[in-house]
Amino acid sequence: MKSRFLPHVLCAIGCLMIAGLRPSASEETKRAGEDPKAAKSVLPIEEGYVDAGGVLIYYKSLGHGDPLLILHGGPGASHDYFLPHLLPLARHNRLIFIDERGSGRSAKLEDTTQYTVENMVEDAEAVRVALGLEKINLLGHSCGGVLAQAYALKYPKNLKHLVLCSTFHSTTKMNEVFERMKKKMDPELRKRIDDLEKQGLFGHGKDYAKNRYTAEYMEAAWGEGYFPYLYQSRPDANFYPSQAGNMAWDLYREMWGSHGEFIIDGNMKSVEYAKRLPEIKTPTLINCGDHDECDPSLSKEMHELIAGSKLVVFPNSGHVTFVDQPDLFIKGVDAFLHSSDR
Repeated sequence: MKSRFLPHVLCAIGCLMIAGLRPSASEETKRAGEDPKAAKSVLPIEEGYVDAGGVLIYYKSLGHGDPLLILHGGPGASHDYFLPHLLPLARHNRLIFIDERGSGRSAKLEDTTQYTVENMVEDAEAVRVALGLEKINLLGHSCGGVLAQAYALKYPKNLKHLVLCSTFHSTTKMNEVFERMKKKMDPELRKRIDDLEKQGLFGHGKDYAKNRYTAEYMEAAWGEGYFPYLYQSRPDANFYPSQAGNMAWDLYREMWGSHGEFIIDGNMKSVEYAKRLPEIKTPTLINCGDHDECDPSLSKEMHELIAGSKLVVFPNSGHVTFVDQPDLFIKGVDAFLHSSDR
């Protein structure tokens, strides 16, 4: 959406309804026995909806300090996969998680062509304005890192720090990574995935299953093909490929595409930021895993293009770096955001 607007906070049924409203400092002190230090240990949760030009965007906020807006990946996932892993950042930052349009608890759109990077950038800006925030810190993971780059290019004056986690700046280069990834697969797995993709990945099985990948493809692509690039030192014991399919498929197919995990040919194919990244002057931290799905070569190129940026490649880590290397991730992000405070 190109037009400017004045967003306002609404609940899901059209009026403001915030669960766990942030109490005042005096209220927190009373609850903590008149002890200010104890009050600091209370992290109330605020949640609600922002009307971003007619699209209700869900947000959840908690913590103390400067606002840190957090953008999730997918596309079509939700903020939930960050929890509880990013919670330690709430000790020194006011974390603001959002579900992007069409994802999680945010409103879905009948017109799927409105699921674009550009519109999601405007949604993030609407949240900033509606919550009365001035300059913010911005963290984007995976496809959320693509949104974060686009936001930084359009609204640089609204940013204090930018954190780009396990992401990419060029769909062309990301597709090249996927091509190399497939070539490294066991030949049997690669043939199985190729055969399933040639058959078409949608429209199979029972009516309720026709608009998502088949269980066989989820197992092959995510369970076998991707898994070594998702986790390394601390694989999630609760990971199961079919559960990764609990996502916004209409959005995913519009943005990523319908031809499989190893090629982006939806509307995100327009993501080509290499020529524009030198425009980013915001202090920037770029991190990734040494076995990341978004290959470290992409982060290194982004680091070279953004002057003064800092690059961290976590050892023994895949795409979900905050799970594989939680201490290094939290300490690194926190130190970067508050480097001028110490």
